[in-house]
Amino acid sequence: MEIIAFNFVSICLLMQAALPCLLFGNGPSDLVLKGGTNAEMAPQIDYLTLVLKPIAEKFGVRFDCDIRRRGYYPKGGGEVKVTVYPVEALSAVQMTEYGSITRITGRSFVAGVLPIKIAHTMARGAKDVLQKYYSKVPCDIECVQEPQHMAVGTGTGIIIIVETSTGCRLAGSALGKKGLSAEKVGGMAGEMLLNNLSHGGCVDEFLQDQLVILMAIAKGKSRVSCGPITLHTQTAIHIAEKMTEAKFNIEQVEEDQNIIECEGIGLKNLELNVNG
Repeated sequence: MEIIAFNFVSICLLMQAALPCLLFGNGPSDLVLKGGTNAEMAPQIDYLTLVLKPIAEKFGVRFDCDIRRRGYYPKGGGEVKVTVYPVEALSAVQMTEYGSITRITGRSFVAGVLPIKIAHTMARGAKDVLQKYYSKVPCDIECVQEPQHMAVGTGTGIIIIVETSTGCRLAGSALGKKGLSAEKVGGMAGEMLLNNLSHGGCVDEFLQDQLVILMAIAKGKSRVSCGPITLHTQTAIHIAEKMTEAKFNIEQVEEDQNIIECEGIGLKNLELNVNG
């Protein structure tokens, strides 16, 4: 199946909508998504592969993501092939123990006519912010100049990810734009990550709402620790409860830390059973 988004519309948002449905097919589903891979007001494709994917796997989700071409605002033109594998049912998760930070990784990129030194400057800006608080944590930010045949348009951006001893992943990211220095862009990503870490939750502000539907259809009670509940998460919970009859509860642990609890409905894949 091929879905073509209008120009710079986020491929990641399309993927979020399609994933829960494709998990309950009668076999692997191939999806070719075309649009923006690194768009404003949406997760970058690197967030999907480096943060969402490993956390979704805790529920039993399995999918492959082949980034064939990256696309940036305003041209779009990116292309991603996603293969989603069916499940019999999803499992509930317990993500309430943050553990300790084991390493910081990241990806700083430029595409089009921009020089690689911009990627290095963004990475340095992010490291300068993070090392004030995490100077002893290994930090490896890859700097990349996208090959011409692998990108449409000109763009810059960075994503930084913290990994913890309990398997948590939290991120901060930023995209370059006119009027912002490369060092500032990197610093913005670093500040976003620090803000997510300051709450002591197991997921960041962007993963919160993306996990809601998985919690709702999983079998058993899921508990996920996070920071302040975002408006997106409130909306996702409202819709999930209406559509699935799953029951959610928010437990406030501290002023800026909460636990999202959900008794999932244990949705079963009847298609998979019928067809073998």
